[in-house]
Amino acid sequence: MADVPGGLTVTEAANQLGIGRAAVYRLVGPLAGHGMLRRGADGRLRLGAGVLHLARRAQPLLAEGALPALRRLAEQAGATAHLTVVEGGEGVALAVVEPSWTSFHVAYRTGARHPLERGAAGQAILAGRAGEAGPVSTVGELQPGAYGVAAPVLGVPGLEASVGVVALAPLDAEAVGAQVTAAAAAIATALA
Repeated sequence: MADVPGGLTVTEAANQLGIGRAAVYRLVGPLAGHGMLRRGADGRLRLGAGVLHLARRAQPLLAEGALPALRRLAEQAGATAHLTVVEGGEGVALAVVEPSWTSFHVAYRTGARHPLERGAAGQAILAGRAGEAGPVSTVGELQPGAYGVAAPVLGVPGLEASVGVVALAPLDAEAVGAQVTAAAAAIATALA
């Protein structure tokens, strides 16, 4: 339904779900009662505002599922690791883990936003949209002197995300690229 801004008729919803119209009618009442669906004046079914509340409550679960892989990545790369998700057309840092053994590292705040076109995390998400799974490297796009490497998280329905690292010094794109790609795959497995 999210892909159909004009909403769906009960028949269209039944066809997409592969169930009978009667079953859709039985589901509409409770879902509408919880704000997940709404019925327009035209009778078409649309997502309700309750979906936004549910999505906000799901974000901590996403972050929690990603933390083990992010911890491994931060320690391996010696750089700040992050899970970035798409929200409102921007990349948002949902989870951040700093390495424990480095003298200096980048402080990257959870909730930090940036355009998808700038920075390794956003560019990796855009690459994932194009079906590319490989890592993306950038230098100084979000902050002068910052080096980033990220890879898209693929195979999790409804999730557009990337996993990456950011550092104050140049990163070995090949070695760190393999590490972020492995972390992205581990997170995809944990969230699927």
